[in-house]
Amino acid sequence: MDIPNVIGDWQEYRSDELAGLRVRVHSLQKAVPSRGRHDEAKGLTYVSFQVTYENRGAEYYGIDLSQHPEHVDVRVGRDGHAAFVDIYGSDRICDYNLYPQRRVTAVIYAAAPAAKLKQMDIQISPRIDDESTFGYLWVGGLGVHEGSTRASSRASTAKPSVANEVEQFLKGTAADDT
Repeated sequence: MDIPNVIGDWQEYRSDELAGLRVRVHSLQKAVPSRGRHDEAKGLTYVSFQVTYENRGAEYYGIDLSQHPEHVDVRVGRDGHAAFVDIYGSDRICDYNLYPQRRVTAVIYAAAPAAKLKQMDIQISPRIDDESTFGYLWVGGLGVHEGSTRASSRASTAKPSVANEVEQFLKGTAADDT
């Protein structure tokens, strides 16, 4: 991974076998699973985010995003401590055939100390067509604007944060490439 994604950004898979497939982590917010809190999350703050796969190619793909820690890893705080991922409260994508021009979304719930939720790293590594795939990483946190790498006036006025740091890094990298 050369450049991390900011929560809200789309990531295209870079292999010929997965041409046209892309993934996005978005809609990060405080939320509690509809099935209720897990006993292991006592005293922790729950957040939810969505993982969306979109097929813009000509073939269908079998998507399996169902088991933690194999498929979803959430790290919080400056030191990257593991967050509790509630696999029972979360939605799953189990052996789903994603046909061209279609999307599929799962809602994932995680819990961690409230103070550490300002900085999050979310790695998604599904099985696609029964093969393990490379894990893409998204960075952000509660209170961070989604997709701040997009050109807009709002991104430039955002408070200093992880997403703002990533934005500055991307701008610097783009300037170096020209």
